Amino acid sequence: MIALKFGKTGEGSQTKGEANLLLFLICAYVAAFAWSWGPLGWLVPSEIYSLEARSAGQAINVAMNMFFTFGVAQIFLAMLCHLKFGLFFFFFAGFVLVMTIFIAALLPDTKGVPIEEMNSVWRSHWFWGKFVPEDDNDSA
Repeated sequence: MIALKFGKTGEGSQTKGEANLLLFLICAYVAAFAWSWGPLGWLVPSEIYSLEARSAGQAINVAMNMFFTFGVAQIFLAMLCHLKFGLFFFFFAGFVLVMTIFIAALLPDTKGVPIEEMNSVWRSHWFWGKFVPEDDNDSA
């Protein structure tokens, strides 16, 4: 709707009904992200780290989240001027695609795995197994 009405010039107009529909669709887009991918940045680290590394992993997660939020906030207006309507949909949809590929390729399934056994899950992963050291205290 934004692309059809305003194009790349940003000049155009909408009726009140179209504006209300557009506002609803943008809110639905944001809500869908907030209910699906949004919380994963907080949930995944709390589920995948072993007990020994959980607090350090969450601390790094929070620091990275704040750093990248700051970065996005700093470049948002410049990106909005250059990408126009593409910023909200194509740019962020591209990142959802990257996140989907990352999750599918690099995160192991941890359903039903107790937190005490997470080291063995990471050790047996095709990629991350190269980085997890053997531990004599593990029961794996």
